[in-house]
Parts: sequence; structure tokens; C-alpha cells
Amino acid sequence: MNLLLLLDGLSRAQNLSTVSRQLGMSQPMASAGLRKLRDFFGDPLFLSTGRGMRPTPFAESIAEAVRTVLSTVDQQILRKPCFVPEASDRTFTVTTSDIGVLIFIPPILQRIRAMAPGAYLRCVPTSHEHLEDALDRGEIDLAIGYFPDLVGPNVVTEALFDHPFTCIVRKDHPTIGNTLSLEQFLAADHIVVNQQGRSQEIFERRIRELKLQRRVVLHLPHFMSVPQLIATSDMIATVPFSLGAWYADAGLKLLPPPVSIPLIELKQHWHRRMDNEPAVRWLQSIVAEELRDRDPALAMSADYAKSRAKAASPVDAARTAPKGGPRRR
Repeated sequence: MNLLLLLDGLSRAQNLSTVSRQLGMSQPMASAGLRKLRDFFGDPLFLSTGRGMRPTPFAESIAEAVRTVLSTVDQQILRKPCFVPEASDRTFTVTTSDIGVLIFIPPILQRIRAMAPGAYLRCVPTSHEHLEDALDRGEIDLAIGYFPDLVGPNVVTEALFDHPFTCIVRKDHPTIGNTLSLEQFLAADHIVVNQQGRSQEIFERRIRELKLQRRVVLHLPHFMSVPQLIATSDMIATVPFSLGAWYADAGLKLLPPPVSIPLIELKQHWHRRMDNEPAVRWLQSIVAEELRDRDPALAMSADYAKSRAKAASPVDAARTAPKGGPRRR
């Protein structure tokens, strides 16, 4: 590369001293480089004249090709890659849960459409056992949600927010009012979503730890049909709060579970080799700005926000309030 730079510089300046200064090398080093070029090509390349170092016909014949090679290296190899959102037509691929599509995707998509109107967002289902391979192969840019098994050495993780559970029943439930006791909870007919390794497993593990026995009358593979089934029956379900908040106006009421349940730790994950990929880094920043420490579901329920405010003591409120005023959600 240094010899090609020297050859190109001499074609342009036709002065060895000038080119050596431009390239930051000593004149003896530049002279040695010129000798190597002459030996390689078997041509004097440049001859000293009263008008400087004039190129030979051969040097003139390869000058344009040398410039093209140097330009290609500079533009496509040496120049750091960048991502221009407003000019992009890239398709970003993410995987998340069915609830994640309801809660995470709307604010992310809104930002993408505003900043990169020509870009596309694709959500795909991926099994937990194949997710790390899909990230490695570049089939998925980001995994957003609760993926407790995604802990490989090449997986990078960023915490977003912790999310609670809620119990949902129909508003005119015959035996459950505005509070839910443990006795009422255990006496009710339950719907359980069987998604091994996902958020529901947090609650099921807690039930096993407490050695509680429920009457489960319906097992389902996903959450989306749960609100409708609850709204038209006397059954109960314990689900991520976001699902209950989303369907709260569909004849449901949300009640705090009668037992303590660990929060769902929601994160975004990507493959380590994408750390410096500009487009994926841009998407990661969008997700972080929209979701980090900002649970979108909490803004859906005024009752929930009021209950949280009442529960917080003045000391807690002062400790958690950000400087410069409250943070807008």
C-alpha cells in the first residue's frame, strides 16, 4: 500500500521531496520505495527532467488503475462504516413474545418510522434452543423480552425494565370483588399458559415453591386468547401486567396476586460480533431509549399509576424522582 501511495503521489506531484512530505516519510525512504517500484515493474517509471520527475508511458498507463485501487481501499475498507437512518431501506429482524409485539413494538416502530422511513421491521418467532444460533448467523438482529437461557459467551445483554404480574378476572365475577385473597385464588378455576422458559414459568415456579395447589381447568400455548376467555367465564389467570392493562377495557379487572412474585426481568440481547455494526447499534439505541427504565404497560392504567403513587412514601418519592423534575413516560 505504501508503494502504491508513493506511485500515485509521484504521478500527481512529479516531485519526490513533495511526495515524501505528503506521505510523512523521509526522502531516502521515498527514494528506496521508488527503486522497489522500478525493480518490480522493470521500468524507470519517472525520469528527472528540468520540469520535475516526468512519468514514462508505462507509468502513465497504470496511473488511473492505481488511483482506482487506492480509492476502493479507502472507501470500502479503511473508512469506518456508518449508518444513515433517513437513507436506509434495511429490514431489521427482531424476535419477541406475543405480548412483546403488543407492548414493545409500537414505540420502537414509531421511532423507526420517524427516523428511518424507508426501513422495515420484521418480527419472527424463534424457539429458545435455536435463538443463539439465529443471532450468530445474523438471521435475527435483536431479541427483546424475557430470555433466561440466552446467556452464551457471545451474547451481549442490556437490561430494560422489570415487569410485574397481575391476576385478571371478569368485572362482574360472582365471588371475586375488588380484592383477591389467597383462599379465593386457590378456590377459582385457573387458566395456565404453558410457555416453558418464558415469563409464565416465573409464576409457576413460585407456586411450586409455596406448595400451593390450584384447580387448572385449561392449559394454553400462548397468551393472546386468555383475555377473551376470562371475560366470558368465571375463570382466573395470572399474567404479565401488560396483557391485563392492554385488555382492561374488554370486561376485565386487574387484581394484585395474593402471593409475592418475582418481577419479570426484560432485556435486549444481540450477538457480540454485531457490537460495531452501525445499523444494529442504531436499533439497539432506539430500543434502549424507548424501553430502558420505562415500562410502556404502566402508562396504560391510570388505576395502577394511582396505586403506585399512594404506595410510595415521601422518602421513596424523593429518592426515586430524577433530578430536574419528574421523568415523562
